[in-house]
Amino acid sequence: MIKNRDIIVYGLQAWDINIASTCKYTALEMSKNNRILFVNTPMQRSSAIFHKNDPTIQKRIRINKGEEEDLVKVNDNLWVLYPKTVIESINWIKSPKIFNFFNKINDKRYAREILKSVKKLNFKDYILFNDNSMITGYYFKELLNPSVFVYLLRDAVILVDYHKRHGTRLQPEIIKKADAAVANSDFFANYCRQTNPNSHMIGQGCDITMYSDKDGNLKVPKDLIDIKKPVIGYVGFLTTIRLDIEVLVHIAEQLPNYSLVLVGPEDDDFKNSKLHSLSNVYFLGRKNPDELAAYIKGFDVALNPQKVNKITDINYPLKIDEYLAMGKPTVATKTTFMNYFKDHTYLPVTKEDYIIEIEKALKEDSPELRAERVECASGHTWENFVNKIYDQIELVEK
Repeated sequence: MIKNRDIIVYGLQAWDINIASTCKYTALEMSKNNRILFVNTPMQRSSAIFHKNDPTIQKRIRINKGEEEDLVKVNDNLWVLYPKTVIESINWIKSPKIFNFFNKINDKRYAREILKSVKKLNFKDYILFNDNSMITGYYFKELLNPSVFVYLLRDAVILVDYHKRHGTRLQPEIIKKADAAVANSDFFANYCRQTNPNSHMIGQGCDITMYSDKDGNLKVPKDLIDIKKPVIGYVGFLTTIRLDIEVLVHIAEQLPNYSLVLVGPEDDDFKNSKLHSLSNVYFLGRKNPDELAAYIKGFDVALNPQKVNKITDINYPLKIDEYLAMGKPTVATKTTFMNYFKDHTYLPVTKEDYIIEIEKALKEDSPELRAERVECASGHTWENFVNKIYDQIELVEK
């Protein structure tokens, strides 16, 4: 384990993002034994112009004007930096050479603000940890000169349109720069090894403490407790980028005596879907993260009805750990990555399979299986995740 070190953490997810964040949880776990500077991405000029009414952008505008502090202390070992600068919106540039030129200018502005905080906090011999950011911060190894640079690959973001143009070529190169690359799946670890032989699969972390009901005192929320059982439920963002509405409609229509409960905000496709016309489908809306375990407790079967595409097929679905930590029988679309959970979940391929697997999951559920699911999830804590990162850092520094 690494202790009493200075670590700079940055990635694609901001500190004040309103969803569970690997970058944030990693920083919090690291701060238990080390001093951490968590660095948010600077505000892009286009965001300042076109999204100026967004609360997170308004906050950054106030910081840039000097109306709020840019360096915020979260706990005795953790500071969050909101860089007091603006970077140019350059993703539209097609030429790699021209893009690289301006991307380096952006990174220099960004690094300048980081180094101010490094000096203020008296960080020495610091480790640099990058969570999946292959474009912004691409030049940090050269500009910040860390003692060790670690890159985490955990999501297929280069398949998303915004990152595809330049991320596809830059991601292998930034992985090559890293002293060690770590990944949350064998697929991503093998991808990393194409440019960096010092690449390792370390799994994924999950805040299991938020998804526990050992004493049985967790209360099912009022808007769920009176819904007719059995309850088949999903928790998370309801978006057709990742979820298959057709599967959900099929479940509701083929199991009319079951209740299908969907907890989370909806995109426009979900809002306009047939699901809203089905009497046994319940939309409970967005909930605070600390409420989600109570909703999962009210499920008889938990769902993750993903579409199978290039993104979902290889990504680690965090919600599976959350479902298993609550001991719930879990039915999720069979993807390449879900084989990792095959001993503790039910993995349908077609919408027809979903009906069979849901009924099987209900029939087979038992205290023994619930205990096995909890035990499986308990191995995926943030502590274990961060310790595996430390292991790779220690090997580099030997």
